[in-house]
Amino acid sequence: MITEYIRYTVPAEIKDDFIRGYTQAVESLKASSHCLGYELHQGNEEPENFILRIQWDSLDGHMHGFRNSPEFQPFFQAIGPFYKYIQEMKHYDLTALAWTRA
Repeated sequence: MITEYIRYTVPAEIKDDFIRGYTQAVESLKASSHCLGYELHQGNEEPENFILRIQWDSLDGHMHGFRNSPEFQPFFQAIGPFYKYIQEMKHYDLTALAWTRA
């Protein structure tokens, strides 16, 4: 498994459009066998900041499996207008330092 983090800075006047775009886009993520889950977070102190966390089965599953699938085009069409607001888009591997309270 690999986790992709996408950080956005979205102007306040298009925040609702951004959330609507991702509301459509996540249907493509749900339909992809390569996507294991996602979360969209909005900044508390700086509400123009958003972080999208997507868990993929593998880097190859994301970069080749999803991006070459029929699900990718509707995904990109829904979020394409917000691409210019991306501050970071990177993949990360989980380290041994992880804990969650049950």
